[in-house]
Amino acid sequence: MGSSAGRERARGDGGAHRARAPSAGGGSALPALIPEMSSRSPETHQMLRQTVRDFAEKELMPLAAQLDKEHRFPAEQVKKMGALGLLAMDVPEKYKGAGLDYLAYSIAVEEISRGCASTGVIVSVNNSLYLGPILKFGSEEQKHQWIAPFTSGEKIGCFALSEPGNGSDAGAASTVARLDGDEWVLNGTKAWITNAWDASATVVFATTDKSLKHKGISAFLVPMPTAGLSLGKKEDKLGIRASSTANLIFEDCRIPKANLLGQPGMGFKIAMQTLDGGRIGIASQALGIAQAALDCAVDYAEKRMAFGSPITKLQAVQFKLADMAVALEGARLLTWRAAMLKDNGKPFTKEAAMAKLAASEAATAIAHQAIQILGGMGYVTEMPAERHYRDARITEIYEGTSEIQRLVIAGQLLKAYRG
Repeated sequence: MGSSAGRERARGDGGAHRARAPSAGGGSALPALIPEMSSRSPETHQMLRQTVRDFAEKELMPLAAQLDKEHRFPAEQVKKMGALGLLAMDVPEKYKGAGLDYLAYSIAVEEISRGCASTGVIVSVNNSLYLGPILKFGSEEQKHQWIAPFTSGEKIGCFALSEPGNGSDAGAASTVARLDGDEWVLNGTKAWITNAWDASATVVFATTDKSLKHKGISAFLVPMPTAGLSLGKKEDKLGIRASSTANLIFEDCRIPKANLLGQPGMGFKIAMQTLDGGRIGIASQALGIAQAALDCAVDYAEKRMAFGSPITKLQAVQFKLADMAVALEGARLLTWRAAMLKDNGKPFTKEAAMAKLAASEAATAIAHQAIQILGGMGYVTEMPAERHYRDARITEIYEGTSEIQRLVIAGQLLKAYRG
């Protein structure tokens, strides 16, 4: 489907997913602060939110448990999201994107993740980590070659930064790339790569000059499959099990010289700026998981009878629900703030880290409390609470652990004071 059609559908201006008033029990209305901080109207974002919510409730929620159980990639649903413009939300229409803003992207990822957290991270990786750096640092030719085919859902991308031995130290890339005539030759292993088994291309970071340490890292665009690149086993994960995660193994993998993204030595800068945007995506995923867990807890508590009344009459349950709602709303506002700063071209590194930290920790805590409210029913797969708890845990790890987020926040804070 063409980009303009995808854009209109993403906005909720027609089709089966026509926008309407938000349904009860699922999140909050967008606040009045948005017209002051975003170039787009609150109506556009509200319609988008309802459109994506309708899609998630119809296409993702009924399948989420089975996808999780079978570790099955939601290929059909990914293509439908591509038709809605959800896989390239802030990509301009000339590259077949939806042409929306990052706040729209955040809202969409939250609603998708509320329906299925695995699908949420698939969308987040394609938007933030794969398309994001190409859109910002790619040449015009690279944008047409490596973005346009990845907007429809027929193809998705991945992002290869982490390695088995470097953990959170992104500057310690042992994967190397050397120039041999008109080709780059890559050798090394990348670990924990989301979308690995289902991707058609990847952004890879490799050292091109060891003497320069992190300033000697460069970024490359690698098609998948390609000679010299093999995939490790699919990881059997605690959560987000419908998304594939595996190692990428490079053994004399040759790619054209033109596949360098940006300039030599720009890789670390590209990675760090990409992760800033990616943290907004993961914060949004965490919000969706948290909202789903809260929805589950409230629905169960309203129906569960104890001593002749719903357990929502119990003060202990009310206190838990109140704490869950406060944590969720606070994290949501931090996430929207980071997205709107990005949309307005303002620095947002600290705010993205704050959003990711708050949302991920809120998701884990809310999912934990949901299980407490459900009691024994929260511990069995008959109810989705245990899946939300498993899915939430990873949001405190990828795109930088909670400890890394605290270092980023403190570093930015001290820099401002010292400045």
